[in-house]
Amino acid sequence: MHINCKGKLIDLSTPKVMGILNVTPDSFFDGGKYKDESQLLNQAEIMLSQGATFIDVGAYSSKPNAEFVTEDEELQRAVPVVELLLKHFPEAIISVDTFRAKVAAACIESGASVINDIAAGLLDDDMIATVGKYKVPYVMMHMRGTPQTMTTLTHYEDIVGEMLKYFAERINTARAHGIDDVIIDPGFGFAKTLEQNYEVMNKMELFSTITGLPLLSGISRKSMIYKLLGTTPQEALNGTTVLNTISLVKGAKILRVHDVNEAMETVTIFNATGLMY
Repeated sequence: MHINCKGKLIDLSTPKVMGILNVTPDSFFDGGKYKDESQLLNQAEIMLSQGATFIDVGAYSSKPNAEFVTEDEELQRAVPVVELLLKHFPEAIISVDTFRAKVAAACIESGASVINDIAAGLLDDDMIATVGKYKVPYVMMHMRGTPQTMTTLTHYEDIVGEMLKYFAERINTARAHGIDDVIIDPGFGFAKTLEQNYEVMNKMELFSTITGLPLLSGISRKSMIYKLLGTTPQEALNGTTVLNTISLVKGAKILRVHDVNEAMETVTIFNATGLMY
């Protein structure tokens, strides 16, 4: 189970950690935290030194009811950060969290190695073809609607069954455009109620066993934790670790997190048990 990141083969037979680096003013946990180059570089250095395999750069907040960001603004936020990171950390593997083909192309041209798309190509008709052109790994997430509308689109007859059909169609489209490395993200918090998030977590192993593809779990400090516990994102690290552990037991190969050190400890302990789904 390997993915090819511009010639670097990443072995996903053992779980890896993806560190989140948001360059947005309004992300739910770290919005506006990294305002200049020194802060960005310091955070990236911390995450890489703690063991992150990937740094995921996000320039468009996808939290529920997030403010719309134009394509030009997203480009102006994302591309310079990709270039900055690779200038200082040339061996880093940079992922870009975007659903726009032009942003994806510009960031890949600037050195990014992975595209992480919350919409699996459904919000930009050119996205799948663009990723296929550049031959980079593609994280496809399950979502309905947009960040502005997804909270109204949570009715399912069989949420896991419908998600599996969604991924089957998206995977076929990706393969038709020559995308070799596809990673599945169930999309916790996206067009799902609190109860639905936990139903998906309970059955998460189905996404990897049925598709045969590696699984990414992105639950870091999300509302499925702090709303359940009656706390805040700032108090959700312990809950994140619990759900990351469950994710690994359920077959996740990548943990996408704000807190790399704690996730790496989780992976180390998980590996020591010898557990494998």
